[in-house]
Amino acid sequence: MMDDARHEPFVIVGASLAGATAAAALREEGFSGRIVLVGEEHERPYERPPLSKDYLQGRSEREKIFVHPSVWYAEHDIELQLGTRVTRLDAGAHELTMADGRPMRYDELLLCTGSSPRRLPVPGADLDGVLYLRTVGDSERIMETLASVSRLAVIGAGWIGLEVTAAARNAGVDVVLLEMMELPLLRVLGSEVAQLFAGLHRSHGVDLRFGVRVEEITGHEGQVTGVRLAGGRQVEADAVVVGVGITPNTELAVGAGLLVDNGVVVDEHLRSSDPDVSAAGDVANALHPLLGRHIRVEHWANALHQPKTAAKTMLGGDAIYDRVPYFFTDQYELGMEYSGYVEPRGYDEVVFRGDPNDGEYIAFWVQDGRVLAGMNVNVWDVTDAIQGLVRSRRPVDVPRLSDPDVPLTDVAESS
Repeated sequence: MMDDARHEPFVIVGASLAGATAAAALREEGFSGRIVLVGEEHERPYERPPLSKDYLQGRSEREKIFVHPSVWYAEHDIELQLGTRVTRLDAGAHELTMADGRPMRYDELLLCTGSSPRRLPVPGADLDGVLYLRTVGDSERIMETLASVSRLAVIGAGWIGLEVTAAARNAGVDVVLLEMMELPLLRVLGSEVAQLFAGLHRSHGVDLRFGVRVEEITGHEGQVTGVRLAGGRQVEADAVVVGVGITPNTELAVGAGLLVDNGVVVDEHLRSSDPDVSAAGDVANALHPLLGRHIRVEHWANALHQPKTAAKTMLGGDAIYDRVPYFFTDQYELGMEYSGYVEPRGYDEVVFRGDPNDGEYIAFWVQDGRVLAGMNVNVWDVTDAIQGLVRSRRPVDVPRLSDPDVPLTDVAESS
């Protein structure tokens, strides 16, 4: 390993997938100095996708959610400080303050503070039986709930809401899904594809209620009994899962005077407005060279890959993070991967390759003849080709793009 004479440690705040990956990347890059990984939770770093997918449905053992075996941290000389909350960042002094008042100085700092579920600001939101999903403990509480209730209300038809709904239906629980928009995932996917997800859940017996607003979560003797909608309609439920989005945890950055705008603003190297503070994962609003703008991506792939760039930046390198955004979901018999980035209504058309009614297809979001994003549903080993189309920005021949018999590598127009 490289000889490193830095006096203060490299500190990573956030013992998450991003934090653990960053610690590993620093060692892989040859950094031999002290690394401290600080996390509020008492669990060692784990991955979040299983919490709403396989682990929630009892298809995966608990040990499989963790990023590394427990012995890995000692073997790689990573100081893992769990159950520890950082309350203050003084960037000028290169110093953190812990909740117990203990100071910790740093040479380089990486913020992997992640995000928190948005709370529903309505009466009754604090009743027993109102659940959110972010941590492994949350997942286990929902798992226990699905084993004991007969009717669940899910508020919010985003990815978390839909995945919990699928898990509940697989467990035999009746589900009413409440969403303010006219379709699930409308801002993310647009109406052409959003309606396919509505159809998927409707076909599995979900009671879909779109264009509704929750006014109150009702209860009796402190326990949830249902949801009251605007207009007075009552929805009966034994429990409620709220999935109305997440908010980046920027409190430390704000208090330190770092540039914050929908997350900690960082450049393409993941460096913040302070040269010795970087950020990665959910909390980072990063300049993306391919897109020419800042984006904050709340998905697993970012938490896995961004820290590797951040580690190189912390070591004085000039690596750039420019991977095509990627995420995936599993719902019922549907497995999906999505590559690219599209602003709400920021496309001209959706081009389908294959028949969505058959359950195997690829959808492409196209603007000015170029592929902005592609989503493969139950079609595999095409992610590299889709990302190649997104990255190239070359105009495509739409009839060839929609033809399953034409290889995706042959759909670009001749120059």
